[in-house]
Amino acid sequence: MEKNNEIPASHLGVGREHKIVETYAGDIAEMLENDKEGLVKKIIHGEEKHEEDKKNLSPESKKNKLFFSVGFLLVILSLIILFFFLFKKADNTIVVESQFTPIIFNDKSSSLEVSGMKKEEIAQVVLNEINTTDVKVGGVEAIYLTENKQILGLRRFISLIKSNFVPGDNTFFVNDDFLMGVVNNRASDSASDSISTSKDFFILLKVRSATDIFNALRIWEGKMFLDLHGFFGIDISADTKHLLTKDFKDGIVENKNARILYDKDNKVVLMYVFADDNSIVITSSQKAVHEIMLRLASSQKKQ
Repeated sequence: MEKNNEIPASHLGVGREHKIVETYAGDIAEMLENDKEGLVKKIIHGEEKHEEDKKNLSPESKKNKLFFSVGFLLVILSLIILFFFLFKKADNTIVVESQFTPIIFNDKSSSLEVSGMKKEEIAQVVLNEINTTDVKVGGVEAIYLTENKQILGLRRFISLIKSNFVPGDNTFFVNDDFLMGVVNNRASDSASDSISTSKDFFILLKVRSATDIFNALRIWEGKMFLDLHGFFGIDISADTKHLLTKDFKDGIVENKNARILYDKDNKVVLMYVFADDNSIVITSSQKAVHEIMLRLASSQKKQ
């Protein structure tokens, strides 16, 4: 009987698998042995680099603390510089004044500083300007009173001269912009046939309508001469004191309604004329009224 020399399949599989494992482990061991030093170095170097990166990225690192501090200081410095320029700009801002537009066209203008002056002194300063004006014949010089280099409005002017005129506080009805000045008129002397010039003072008021100021002017009539005589160069004397209590009369000047104060010789001393629906001229000269009305009409056409 012959012997069976075949090896069981189970024995073949186990031995082969064991041999393969031993071969793979041996290869790994041999590789590690051959490259032991290089691999370890790589691993150590990688760990060191990883630790270094962690330190660099950490907000606790000295370098990051330095960068954070410098950045914070730069932000603070930027804010300080920004606020500095903003406040400096605010302090140095030049206030641009609105362009001043004269009520009527004038050939010349002058500004008279009256800060700290009394009524009589203000009147004298204006009278001096009237008498010495070199505005051309037929021309108009506008006279602006100033206080600390600021042009006076109507109400401030009334306050300074202690006038009895009460236009009211509402500038919509009676404008605070007003004009005083002088008209250099030609005057003829019929007796001698000579021609001379007369320098006539005027005040021009602007209103919404004549009815808004009519009552205030009528009330002012009793004190108008007292308030304004100095501006017209009239002194209070025995010959003129009766004008303090004399009544104004109705009249027509340049075909416009007017209220007129006459002297004993029936000459015009003072009058106010309703030059148009929005303008009142206070003066003593019909020629001044004529010139002012012409310029008012010209101004309205240009508008």
